[in-house]
Amino acid sequence: MKALSAKLWLARRVLGAWVGMLVLLPFGALAQDAPHPVIPDTLQQRIAACTACHGVHGEGTPESGFFPRLAGKPAGYLARQLKDFQDGLRKYGPMEYTARQLSPAYMHEIAEYFAAQDVPYSRSPLPPLSAATLKRGEELVTHGDPSREIPACSACHGSQLTGVQPDIPGLVGLPYDYISSQLGSWRTKTRATVAPDCMSEIANRLSESDISAVSAWLASRELPADMHAQPAGSVTPPLHCGVLGDKGDGA
Repeated sequence: MKALSAKLWLARRVLGAWVGMLVLLPFGALAQDAPHPVIPDTLQQRIAACTACHGVHGEGTPESGFFPRLAGKPAGYLARQLKDFQDGLRKYGPMEYTARQLSPAYMHEIAEYFAAQDVPYSRSPLPPLSAATLKRGEELVTHGDPSREIPACSACHGSQLTGVQPDIPGLVGLPYDYISSQLGSWRTKTRATVAPDCMSEIANRLSESDISAVSAWLASRELPADMHAQPAGSVTPPLHCGVLGDKGDGA
């Protein structure tokens, strides 16, 4: 966990410096009476702040183990995350800053763009974990733990864990560090969504070892041939999760 904290701290420092430069450079130019640059009004220009961290096509940065893939995730989920950052439900300074002034139409335009991207997946590094840990992860992901009211991940995220249209994201192909950090964020209340916040309830029923096991098994799983999200209505979430499909919960 200490190694993970160090990685997250470094990622925040690097991205914070990038955002600081983005904010300060125009004012420096004005101070020197430099002419305003002509900025093209194109979608590619508008998503530049996204692609700087998430990749040109939203493929993520697997080598960092932290910035997640956006490409191919359901548009409803992506738009919901931008709104959650905007409303302060999900905490991460650079993303909160980026989303602060976006209109609903703008957020949906960005979401639709990345949802339409279809680029190959890349593997991320995994920490050394025992076979027993991976087995526990598989058990939780595919069957859950009824004794602790933990549903299977596949009960909401689809039988192939590739997500469900229009709002449930895929879990396979995400980096270990990203999955474990997001489950931790729900436990520390630095990530939330509108009620019913099913993932907050579930994450708080997981132990730290459970989180490591789930994250490792998901990150190491063989990718299915079809990585597209399943059709809407193909999954019925557990009743105690509420109407999960309408809320865009997930990783």
